[in-house]
Amino acid sequence: MVKIELKGIAKVTAKGRTYWYAWRGGPRLRGEPGSPEFHASYNEAIEDRRTPEPGRFKSLITLYRASADYARLADSTRKNWSPWLDRIADYFGNLRIAQFDRPEKIRPIIRRWRNQWADKPRTADCGLQVLSRVLSHAVDPLGKIAGNPCQGIKQLYRGDRSEIIWTDADISQLRRTCSPEVAHAVDLAAHTGLRLGDLVRLCWSHVGDDAIIIATGKSNLRLEATIPMYDALREVLSRIPKRSTAILTNRWGRPWKGMNAFATTFVRAKIVAGMADCNLHFHDLRGTAATRFYNAGLSVRVIAEIMGWEEDHVAKILRRYVGRSAATRALIEQLNRARK
Repeated sequence: MVKIELKGIAKVTAKGRTYWYAWRGGPRLRGEPGSPEFHASYNEAIEDRRTPEPGRFKSLITLYRASADYARLADSTRKNWSPWLDRIADYFGNLRIAQFDRPEKIRPIIRRWRNQWADKPRTADCGLQVLSRVLSHAVDPLGKIAGNPCQGIKQLYRGDRSEIIWTDADISQLRRTCSPEVAHAVDLAAHTGLRLGDLVRLCWSHVGDDAIIIATGKSNLRLEATIPMYDALREVLSRIPKRSTAILTNRWGRPWKGMNAFATTFVRAKIVAGMADCNLHFHDLRGTAATRFYNAGLSVRVIAEIMGWEEDHVAKILRRYVGRSAATRALIEQLNRARK
Protein backbone atom coordinates (compact mmCIF):
# COMPACT_ATOMS: atom_id res chain seq x y z
CA MET A 1 0.00 0.00 0.00
CA VAL A 2 1.40 3.39 -1.01
CA LYS A 3 1.49 5.92 1.81
CA ILE A 4 0.60 9.46 0.71
CA GLU A 5 1.88 12.33 2.86
CA LEU A 6 -0.79 15.01 3.40
CA LYS A 7 0.66 18.39 4.34
CA GLY A 8 -0.58 20.67 7.09
CA ILE A 9 -2.99 18.25 8.77
CA ALA A 10 -3.73 19.15 12.39
CA LYS A 11 -4.33 16.50 15.05
CA VAL A 12 -6.47 17.32 18.10
CA THR A 13 -7.12 14.98 21.03
CA ALA A 14 -10.05 15.76 23.31
CA LYS A 15 -11.69 13.55 25.96
CA GLY A 16 -9.76 10.54 24.80
CA ARG A 17 -10.78 10.91 21.16
CA THR A 18 -8.64 12.04 18.23
CA TYR A 19 -9.89 14.41 15.55
CA TRP A 20 -8.17 15.40 12.32
CA TYR A 21 -8.43 18.75 10.55
CA ALA A 22 -7.27 19.80 7.08
CA TRP A 23 -5.11 22.48 8.74
CA ARG A 24 -5.01 24.18 12.11
CA GLY A 25 -8.37 25.90 12.46
CA GLY A 26 -9.57 24.28 9.22
CA PRO A 27 -12.49 21.93 8.53
CA ARG A 28 -12.70 18.56 10.25
CA LEU A 29 -11.82 15.57 8.08
CA ARG A 30 -14.06 12.52 7.67
CA GLY A 31 -13.00 8.91 8.08
CA GLU A 32 -9.79 7.40 9.41
CA PRO A 33 -6.30 8.53 8.30
CA GLY A 34 -5.29 6.64 5.17
CA SER A 35 -8.84 5.80 4.12
CA PRO A 36 -10.30 6.94 0.78
CA GLU A 37 -12.93 8.97 2.63
CA PHE A 38 -10.19 10.74 4.61
CA HIS A 39 -8.25 11.63 1.45
CA ALA A 40 -11.41 12.79 -0.32
CA SER A 41 -12.42 15.14 2.51
CA TYR A 42 -8.86 16.52 2.65
CA ASN A 43 -8.86 17.21 -1.11
CA GLU A 44 -12.27 18.88 -0.87
CA ALA A 45 -11.05 21.19 1.90
CA ILE A 46 -7.91 22.16 -0.02
CA GLU A 47 -9.83 22.76 -3.25
CA ASP A 48 -12.42 24.87 -1.42
CA ARG A 49 -9.62 26.91 0.11
CA ARG A 50 -8.04 27.53 -3.31
CA THR A 51 -11.20 28.34 -5.26
CA PRO A 52 -13.83 29.65 -2.86
CA GLU A 53 -17.38 30.24 -4.01
CA PRO A 54 -17.61 33.76 -5.51
CA GLY A 55 -20.55 34.79 -3.34
CA ARG A 56 -18.82 33.81 -0.08
CA PHE A 57 -16.65 36.06 2.07
CA LYS A 58 -13.67 33.74 1.60
CA SER A 59 -13.48 34.87 -2.03
CA LEU A 60 -12.84 38.46 -0.87
CA ILE A 61 -9.79 37.32 1.07
CA THR A 62 -8.48 35.49 -1.99
CA LEU A 63 -8.97 38.64 -4.10
CA TYR A 64 -7.32 40.85 -1.47
CA ARG A 65 -4.28 38.56 -1.21
CA ALA A 66 -3.88 38.77 -5.00
CA SER A 67 -4.32 42.56 -5.08
CA ALA A 68 -1.77 45.29 -5.72
CA ASP A 69 -2.76 46.85 -2.37
CA TYR A 70 -1.61 43.73 -0.52
CA ALA A 71 1.56 43.49 -2.61
CA ARG A 72 2.47 47.08 -1.69
CA LEU A 73 2.50 46.29 2.03
CA ALA A 74 5.89 45.98 3.68
CA ASP A 75 7.22 42.40 3.92
CA SER A 76 6.95 42.50 7.72
CA THR A 77 3.31 43.61 7.51
CA ARG A 78 2.38 40.81 5.10
CA LYS A 79 4.12 38.32 7.39
CA ASN A 80 2.07 39.54 10.37
CA TRP A 81 -1.20 39.81 8.47
CA SER A 82 -1.12 36.46 6.67
CA PRO A 83 -2.08 34.37 9.77
CA TRP A 84 -4.86 36.86 10.48
CA LEU A 85 -6.24 36.44 6.98
CA ASP A 86 -6.33 32.68 7.60
CA ARG A 87 -8.19 33.18 10.90
CA ILE A 88 -10.65 35.56 9.27
CA ALA A 89 -11.26 33.10 6.42
CA ASP A 90 -11.88 30.26 8.88
CA TYR A 91 -14.40 32.28 10.92
CA PHE A 92 -16.21 34.37 8.31
CA GLY A 93 -15.34 32.50 5.11
CA ASN A 94 -18.64 30.68 4.56
CA LEU A 95 -20.81 33.75 5.19
CA ARG A 96 -22.35 35.34 2.15
CA ILE A 97 -20.83 38.67 1.12
CA ALA A 98 -24.31 40.22 1.18
CA GLN A 99 -24.44 39.70 4.96
CA PHE A 100 -21.69 42.32 5.34
CA ASP A 101 -24.02 44.90 3.78
CA ARG A 102 -26.21 44.69 6.90
CA PRO A 103 -24.11 46.47 9.59
CA GLU A 104 -26.70 46.07 12.34
CA LYS A 105 -26.55 42.28 11.87
CA ILE A 106 -22.87 41.69 11.12
CA ARG A 107 -21.29 44.06 13.68
CA PRO A 108 -22.26 41.90 16.70
CA ILE A 109 -20.69 38.92 14.92
CA ILE A 110 -17.50 40.91 14.24
CA ARG A 111 -17.36 42.03 17.87
CA ARG A 112 -17.77 38.45 19.14
CA TRP A 113 -14.91 37.34 16.89
CA ARG A 114 -12.71 40.25 17.99
CA ASN A 115 -13.49 39.67 21.67
CA GLN A 116 -11.82 36.24 21.58
CA TRP A 117 -8.66 38.26 22.26
CA ALA A 118 -10.22 40.80 24.64
CA ASP A 119 -7.56 39.97 27.24
CA LYS A 120 -4.94 41.07 24.69
CA PRO A 121 -6.28 44.40 23.38
CA ARG A 122 -3.47 45.02 20.89
CA THR A 123 -3.92 41.55 19.40
CA ALA A 124 -7.68 42.07 19.16
CA ASP A 125 -7.23 45.44 17.46
CA CYS A 126 -4.73 43.99 15.00
CA GLY A 127 -7.26 41.35 13.94
CA LEU A 128 -9.94 44.01 13.54
CA GLN A 129 -7.54 46.14 11.48
CA VAL A 130 -6.85 43.31 9.02
CA LEU A 131 -10.56 42.47 8.71
CA SER A 132 -11.32 46.15 8.13
CA ARG A 133 -8.70 46.35 5.39
CA VAL A 134 -10.28 43.37 3.57
CA LEU A 135 -13.72 44.96 3.85
CA SER A 136 -12.43 48.33 2.63
CA HIS A 137 -10.99 46.55 -0.40
CA ALA A 138 -14.40 44.95 -0.94
CA VAL A 139 -15.95 48.44 -0.98
CA ASP A 140 -13.35 49.99 -3.28
CA PRO A 141 -12.11 48.90 -5.77
CA LEU A 142 -14.16 45.67 -5.81
CA GLY A 143 -17.59 47.27 -5.27
CA LYS A 144 -18.89 44.10 -3.58
CA ILE A 145 -20.44 45.91 -0.58
CA ALA A 146 -21.63 49.48 0.01
CA GLY A 147 -19.74 50.21 3.21
CA ASN A 148 -17.23 48.86 5.73
CA PRO A 149 -19.11 47.50 8.79
CA CYS A 150 -15.92 47.67 10.88
CA GLN A 151 -16.17 51.46 10.86
CA GLY A 152 -17.62 52.60 14.15
CA ILE A 153 -16.30 49.62 16.13
CA LYS A 154 -14.01 51.10 18.76
CA GLN A 155 -10.56 49.71 19.39
CA LEU A 156 -9.90 48.00 22.72
CA TYR A 157 -6.36 49.24 23.23
CA ARG A 158 -6.10 52.70 24.73
CA GLY A 159 -2.32 53.03 24.88
CA ASP A 160 -0.89 56.54 24.56
CA ARG A 161 2.87 56.89 24.29
CA SER A 162 2.82 60.61 23.47
CA GLU A 163 4.63 61.48 26.70
CA ILE A 164 6.89 58.40 26.54
CA ILE A 165 9.94 59.73 24.78
CA TRP A 166 13.64 59.45 25.49
CA THR A 167 14.90 62.55 27.26
CA ASP A 168 18.54 63.64 27.17
CA ALA A 169 18.87 62.25 30.71
CA ASP A 170 17.55 58.84 29.63
CA ILE A 171 19.95 58.69 26.69
CA SER A 172 22.86 59.72 28.93
CA GLN A 173 22.03 56.96 31.42
CA LEU A 174 22.06 54.33 28.68
CA ARG A 175 25.25 55.67 27.10
CA ARG A 176 27.18 55.37 30.39
CA THR A 177 27.22 51.56 30.18
CA CYS A 178 26.26 50.57 26.64
CA SER A 179 28.65 49.72 23.83
CA PRO A 180 29.63 52.38 21.28
CA GLU A 181 27.63 50.47 18.66
CA VAL A 182 24.40 50.80 20.66
CA ALA A 183 25.16 54.43 21.48
CA HIS A 184 25.64 55.27 17.80
CA ALA A 185 22.26 53.70 16.93
CA VAL A 186 20.45 55.55 19.73
CA ASP A 187 21.98 58.90 18.78
CA LEU A 188 21.18 58.41 15.11
CA ALA A 189 17.58 57.41 15.85
CA ALA A 190 17.04 60.41 18.15
CA HIS A 191 18.36 62.81 15.50
CA THR A 192 16.70 61.32 12.40
CA GLY A 193 13.47 59.68 13.54
CA LEU A 194 14.15 56.71 11.27
CA ARG A 195 12.66 53.33 12.14
CA LEU A 196 15.02 50.61 13.30
CA GLY A 197 14.54 48.66 10.05
CA ASP A 198 15.71 51.67 8.05
CA LEU A 199 18.56 52.47 10.43
CA VAL A 200 20.17 49.03 10.17
CA ARG A 201 20.22 49.26 6.37
CA LEU A 202 21.26 52.93 6.26
CA CYS A 203 24.49 53.27 4.27
CA TRP A 204 27.08 56.01 3.96
CA SER A 205 25.95 56.37 0.35
CA HIS A 206 22.60 57.66 1.65
CA VAL A 207 24.39 60.62 3.25
CA GLY A 208 24.63 63.62 0.94
CA ASP A 209 26.04 67.10 1.42
CA ASP A 210 22.71 68.53 2.48
CA ALA A 211 20.58 65.57 3.58
CA ILE A 212 20.26 61.88 4.34
CA ILE A 213 17.85 60.41 1.79
CA ILE A 214 16.56 56.84 2.11
CA ALA A 215 13.49 55.00 0.79
CA THR A 216 11.62 53.74 3.83
CA GLY A 217 11.04 50.03 4.27
CA LYS A 218 7.66 50.48 5.96
CA SER A 219 6.30 52.09 2.79
CA ASN A 220 7.76 49.23 0.71
CA LEU A 221 10.30 51.76 -0.62
CA ARG A 222 7.55 54.01 -2.05
CA LEU A 223 8.32 56.97 0.25
CA GLU A 224 11.61 58.66 1.01
CA ALA A 225 12.76 60.08 4.31
CA THR A 226 14.79 63.26 3.78
CA ILE A 227 16.65 64.37 6.90
CA PRO A 228 18.48 67.70 6.60
CA MET A 229 22.13 67.64 7.61
CA TYR A 230 21.82 70.00 10.58
CA ASP A 231 24.80 70.54 12.86
CA ALA A 232 23.79 68.11 15.63
CA LEU A 233 23.24 65.32 13.07
CA ARG A 234 26.61 66.02 11.44
CA GLU A 235 28.21 65.71 14.86
CA VAL A 236 26.53 62.33 15.47
CA LEU A 237 27.74 61.01 12.11
CA SER A 238 31.27 62.29 12.73
CA ARG A 239 31.49 60.09 15.84
CA ILE A 240 30.61 56.90 13.96
CA PRO A 241 33.64 55.13 12.45
CA LYS A 242 33.35 54.06 8.80
CA ARG A 243 33.90 50.32 9.16
CA SER A 244 31.45 49.15 6.51
CA THR A 245 29.21 50.42 3.76
CA ALA A 246 26.48 50.36 6.43
CA ILE A 247 26.62 53.19 8.95
CA LEU A 248 25.63 51.07 11.95
CA THR A 249 27.69 47.97 12.62
CA ASN A 250 28.08 45.38 15.37
CA ARG A 251 31.16 45.00 17.56
CA TRP A 252 32.93 43.09 14.79
CA GLY A 253 32.50 45.95 12.37
CA ARG A 254 29.90 44.14 10.26
CA PRO A 255 26.37 45.30 9.41
CA TRP A 256 23.65 44.12 11.77
CA LYS A 257 21.86 41.02 10.51
CA GLY A 258 18.44 42.60 10.58
CA MET A 259 16.41 44.32 13.28
CA ASN A 260 16.20 41.36 15.66
CA ALA A 261 19.96 41.08 16.02
CA PHE A 262 20.23 44.70 17.11
CA ALA A 263 17.06 44.56 19.23
CA THR A 264 18.48 41.72 21.32
CA THR A 265 21.68 43.68 21.97
CA PHE A 266 19.67 46.82 22.78
CA VAL A 267 17.52 45.04 25.38
CA ARG A 268 20.65 43.70 27.07
CA ALA A 269 22.10 47.20 27.11
CA LYS A 270 18.98 48.52 28.86
CA ILE A 271 19.27 45.82 31.52
CA VAL A 272 22.94 46.63 32.20
CA ALA A 273 22.07 50.33 32.42
CA GLY A 274 19.46 49.60 35.10
CA MET A 275 16.60 50.50 32.75
CA ALA A 276 14.96 47.08 32.46
CA ASP A 277 11.75 48.31 34.09
CA CYS A 278 11.80 51.63 32.26
CA ASN A 279 8.83 51.94 29.90
CA LEU A 280 10.98 53.06 26.98
CA HIS A 281 11.39 51.20 23.70
CA PHE A 282 13.79 51.84 20.87
CA HIS A 283 10.97 53.04 18.63
CA ASP A 284 10.17 55.75 21.19
CA LEU A 285 13.31 57.52 19.93
CA ARG A 286 11.14 58.47 16.95
CA GLY A 287 9.08 60.48 19.42
CA THR A 288 12.24 62.16 20.63
CA ALA A 289 13.13 63.18 17.07
CA ALA A 290 9.57 64.28 16.26
CA THR A 291 9.44 66.42 19.40
CA ARG A 292 12.76 68.05 18.51
CA PHE A 293 11.58 68.83 14.98
CA TYR A 294 8.25 70.17 16.22
CA ASN A 295 9.85 72.29 18.91
CA ALA A 296 12.17 73.75 16.29
CA GLY A 297 9.09 75.17 14.59
CA LEU A 298 8.98 72.81 11.59
CA SER A 299 5.62 72.41 9.87
CA VAL A 300 3.62 69.20 9.60
CA ARG A 301 4.49 68.94 5.90
CA VAL A 302 8.21 69.30 6.55
CA ILE A 303 8.17 66.77 9.40
CA ALA A 304 6.35 64.32 7.07
CA GLU A 305 9.10 64.72 4.47
CA ILE A 306 11.86 64.34 7.04
CA MET A 307 10.48 61.21 8.69
CA GLY A 308 9.02 59.55 5.60
CA TRP A 309 5.44 59.60 6.83
CA GLU A 310 2.26 60.00 4.78
CA GLU A 311 1.32 63.66 5.16
CA ASP A 312 -2.34 62.91 5.84
CA HIS A 313 -1.27 60.74 8.79
CA VAL A 314 1.24 63.17 10.26
CA ALA A 315 -1.19 64.93 12.59
CA LYS A 316 -2.27 61.60 14.07
CA ILE A 317 1.31 60.37 14.44
CA LEU A 318 2.45 63.62 16.02
CA ARG A 319 -0.36 63.30 18.57
CA ARG A 320 0.97 59.84 19.38
CA TYR A 321 4.66 60.63 19.53
CA VAL A 322 5.18 64.32 20.30
CA GLY A 323 5.30 65.07 24.01
CA ARG A 324 2.41 67.36 24.92
CA SER A 325 4.34 69.19 27.63
CA ALA A 326 7.29 69.84 25.34
CA ALA A 327 4.98 70.92 22.52
CA THR A 328 3.13 73.34 24.80
CA ARG A 329 6.40 74.91 25.97
CA ALA A 330 7.49 75.28 22.35
CA LEU A 331 4.24 77.04 21.45
CA ILE A 332 4.68 79.45 24.35
CA GLU A 333 8.18 80.27 23.15
CA GLN A 334 6.92 80.81 19.58
CA LEU A 335 4.12 83.09 20.78
CA ASN A 336 6.50 85.07 22.93
CA ARG A 337 8.93 85.49 20.01
CA ALA A 338 6.06 86.60 17.73
CA ARG A 339 4.99 89.26 20.27
CA LYS A 340 8.51 90.60 20.53
